[in-house]
Amino acid sequence: MSEIQSGVQKSGMPKAVPYIIGNEAAERFSFYGLRSIMSTFLVAQFFNPAMNPALQNVAEAKSNEMVHLFVTLAYFAPLVGGILADWFFGKYKVILYISLVYAIGNLVLALSTHNLTFFTIGLVVIAAAAGGIKSCVSANVGDQFDKTNEHLLSKIYGWFYFTINTGSILATLIIPIVYNKYGPELAFGIPGVLMCLATLIFWMGRKKYVRVKPTGIKKENFVSISAYAIKQAFTKNRGMGVWEAVGKKFSAEAIDGIQAVYRILMIFAFTPIFWAMWDQNLSEWVLQATKIDRHIFGYELLPEQIQTFNPIFLVSMIPVMTYGVFPLLEKMGIKVTPLKKIGTGLLLTGCTFVIIALIQESIDKGGQPSVWWQILAYLILAIAEILVSVTCLEYAYTHSPKSMKSTMSALYLLGISLGNYFDSLVNKSIAENGFFAQYTGARYFWLFIGIISVFFVLFLFVAKRLPEKSYVGVADE
Repeated sequence: MSEIQSGVQKSGMPKAVPYIIGNEAAERFSFYGLRSIMSTFLVAQFFNPAMNPALQNVAEAKSNEMVHLFVTLAYFAPLVGGILADWFFGKYKVILYISLVYAIGNLVLALSTHNLTFFTIGLVVIAAAAGGIKSCVSANVGDQFDKTNEHLLSKIYGWFYFTINTGSILATLIIPIVYNKYGPELAFGIPGVLMCLATLIFWMGRKKYVRVKPTGIKKENFVSISAYAIKQAFTKNRGMGVWEAVGKKFSAEAIDGIQAVYRILMIFAFTPIFWAMWDQNLSEWVLQATKIDRHIFGYELLPEQIQTFNPIFLVSMIPVMTYGVFPLLEKMGIKVTPLKKIGTGLLLTGCTFVIIALIQESIDKGGQPSVWWQILAYLILAIAEILVSVTCLEYAYTHSPKSMKSTMSALYLLGISLGNYFDSLVNKSIAENGFFAQYTGARYFWLFIGIISVFFVLFLFVAKRLPEKSYVGVADE
């Protein structure tokens, strides 16, 4: 009788776990390392190397446009990577082969620091590859567990999350120093070496992975059912509603899943503006940091190092919010619901930008405000991220059936992509003297404050009318 049949629990982690964790640590260091210096490098190397004050606004807009397009692609690609893994090739092959492409992209980047065209090609390859494996890596962790050791899943995902943030912290501390002291070739080269190491570590565990076979193209998927429902909406069905007509072709379970997706999308519709603003802390805020007083406890931080406070605050504030703030509010009679968390997170995101806008107003007037104001903004932004990002993932999990959970993860990441694409369009308009060219300096940040204010009011209206349907403890038939 097997351990699964007998119900005996294993106390040890699957043998593949160290390879997955090692791979993730190296890959995240590579990704955040190159991103930590991208904004300032693009301005200094390609868009305004002479540091002409008259060209600075346009140069920064071009840099921001490029950075946000990079993130747009990196968070759109998981949808493609997930389909390739689940339907055609399996997670192992997708992770391994795309990781090789990822490493090649890093090589192109490190060798192209004086050629914008080839540097851009390297960024496109890296973004597509990083996104392509993103939806597979975390799912591959879960594949290593079965009924005998599923009780260890929360522990390994805790380590997985810790690994991601550790890679981010180390990269944003080390790579800016290398860039400042030794130049861009080595600064972009080190992430390339780490990506090669990540690929090697993953390959070394090849004989230890549990490999889930691809399922092939599923007939009852989100796209096909949605397309059929739209078709039925424009077809005359006397005495029959749209979903009733769809039920003639697809199972009731599949239709229920699709309807759950659309309910959740009503909430996810508010995440692009959050990510449009959140991702500026790794681009626009970094460029702002070049113009402030960065001395802290007698040490001058590099502009690219201040973003390190983001993962530090995030990791430290999660237990504070989970075990301190939320229980305290409940004791005070304030019910902490997912929708209240998300709404509060949107409000706090706006507050962080008020701080950033005021910093920029001081800079625009010739001042040099303290880095502590940016650090305060990073703290509030970390709390907002916990309230919005973590809660949205939880909400998507509890409010969607098992068959739709992967779809929800992909659609959530798509929100990050859309938010960054909007940022890129705004900055492109500024660079080309278009409509948004009037929004430079502090006005740029006030623009986003105005936009999120509108979204916050709309959220309050939608949240009150959103039907609740939890799927926790409900098994798929």
